[in-house]
Amino acid sequence: MRTFIPKSEDIEQKWWLINADGKILGRLATVVADLIRGKKKPQFTSHLDTGDFVVVINAEKIRVSGKKLDQKTYYSHSQYPGGLKEETLKDLLERKPEEVIKKAVWGMIPKGKLGRALYKKLKVYKGPNHPHEAQNPQVYPL
Repeated sequence: MRTFIPKSEDIEQKWWLINADGKILGRLATVVADLIRGKKKPQFTSHLDTGDFVVVINAEKIRVSGKKLDQKTYYSHSQYPGGLKEETLKDLLERKPEEVIKKAVWGMIPKGKLGRALYKKLKVYKGPNHPHEAQNPQVYPL
């Protein structure tokens, strides 16, 4: 039996629209990461980009469980001495709610060249409007 490897013309990439209103952050990020990788497709191959494009709207309306709003901390470092910056989930949601979903999805996709290519297929927007109407994204049922 031979192993099936899909060719670039065999891979069909769709556009999905996900409304994040009232969804839990981790569960939403898992669904988005699976769609971006193409894990639900029969022609999924771990070393190829077989996934779809995902547009997430209403990023500011996500929910988290427990005390994560105050206890979850995001760190960044400028590579200079004393350059460690930390920000709680609550502050990041107020300042840039799109980044919360992007960081959660980034942690769930492979790192390296393939992961960076997959990450570019994620589009996250603060409100209900997005500039991808021409691609005619289908609403993904959650």
